[in-house]
Amino acid sequence: MNKLSTKQFWMVGLMLFSLFFGAGNLIFPPMVGKMSGTSMYSSMLFFSITAVVLPVLGVIAVAKSKGLINMGKKVSPWFATLFTIIIYLSMGPLMGIPRAGTVPFEIGIAPNLPEGFASRSALFVFTLLFFSTTYWLCLNPMKMAERVGKYLSPILLVMMVLLFICSLINPMGSPIQPQAEYASNPYISGFIEGYMTMDAMGALNFGLVIAMVIHSFHIKEERAVIHSTIKTGVLAGALLFGIYMMLAHLGATSISLYPQTTNGAQILNAASNHLFGSFGAILVAGIFMLACLTTCIGLTTSSAQYFATWTKKFSYKGWVRIWIVCSLLLANVGLDAILNYSGPILTALYPVAIVMILLVIADSLFNGEQAVYKITVYTTGIVSILNGLSELGIQIPLITKAIEKLPLYSLQLSWVIPAIVAFTVGCIYIKAKKTRLITSVVKDKS
Repeated sequence: MNKLSTKQFWMVGLMLFSLFFGAGNLIFPPMVGKMSGTSMYSSMLFFSITAVVLPVLGVIAVAKSKGLINMGKKVSPWFATLFTIIIYLSMGPLMGIPRAGTVPFEIGIAPNLPEGFASRSALFVFTLLFFSTTYWLCLNPMKMAERVGKYLSPILLVMMVLLFICSLINPMGSPIQPQAEYASNPYISGFIEGYMTMDAMGALNFGLVIAMVIHSFHIKEERAVIHSTIKTGVLAGALLFGIYMMLAHLGATSISLYPQTTNGAQILNAASNHLFGSFGAILVAGIFMLACLTTCIGLTTSSAQYFATWTKKFSYKGWVRIWIVCSLLLANVGLDAILNYSGPILTALYPVAIVMILLVIADSLFNGEQAVYKITVYTTGIVSILNGLSELGIQIPLITKAIEKLPLYSLQLSWVIPAIVAFTVGCIYIKAKKTRLITSVVKDKS
């Protein structure tokens, strides 16, 4: 069999949607809708470039490269090892999984605790139950498509669609004129918000999981795996886009009743309370719980799968246990602490991940020449690492000041122009090298 059946296609597509759709994906779109108002559609279109198209391309890039480690080898062997380890650790047990474990508690549980109740104790009990469930669901990765794609994803989608339909039946208000930065440039503002979801890094983790699941359906031919990945990626992207538009609509129409909301979680809480009363808090808690649970499953599975190839001392299940325990411990330092130390790390890593994805997708344009990969990735890495150090308060004389003067620095995109310049230089270098080689051959023959 060289292609997924219709049932398998929907299961894998729904699973990929759920792996992407975490807490950040719930929080950003409502705020974009609120701030962009009457310009919501144009802002969300640009939001989707970085929050939908780029992550889907990331999954395809990993499948095309036959794994993240092979993707990194296009730059160099040492880069492949270092980059792969850092991606799996950062998006896994050090940041991504603990954060996903604490967000549903902070949004759905903490606000409803009785006054005087010890929140630290409640956080420990919640995360213990949450990560125990994650552990059980990760024990058999071959059943993940069925458990996530067949059951958890449809439940999550039904909850989201229910909230949206009720907002149409009982509208909260109408969008107003764009506010703040959205008033001057709704396109760039939406683009940046999509960039901040950081889903492109998640895609590098999930690419291995999707390929593994497709292989479990007895599809072994490389072209068939890539084709199936592209098709399921398009389905997941379409679902993401649809849900994002629904969330943005909630944000845009909520401002009349709830102008004081300052983030997407508050908007969803206010909207659900308006539409469902006391049941609204339960609905929002359930949505965040499922969204974060499915993301944790994908991140834990991909991290464990990779590190299980490193040593025979720990099996896949052994690594799952290690990462679950690490995530449980880190989750209990609290969401604020996790966000504080994760910010600079993401600033340093995310641009490199984006550039790697785009280079792999455009590989045929420069014949996959390693020099182009090296020049572009190393240049991007230097700029993004310096930005990360700057966030930590580490200043390097002259160099930090020079970085701050780069175009788009204020938008956290100071790496973009250097990356484009480096790519161009790399292509010119390769062309010049080939020209010299051809000239040399012609001279030798003459």
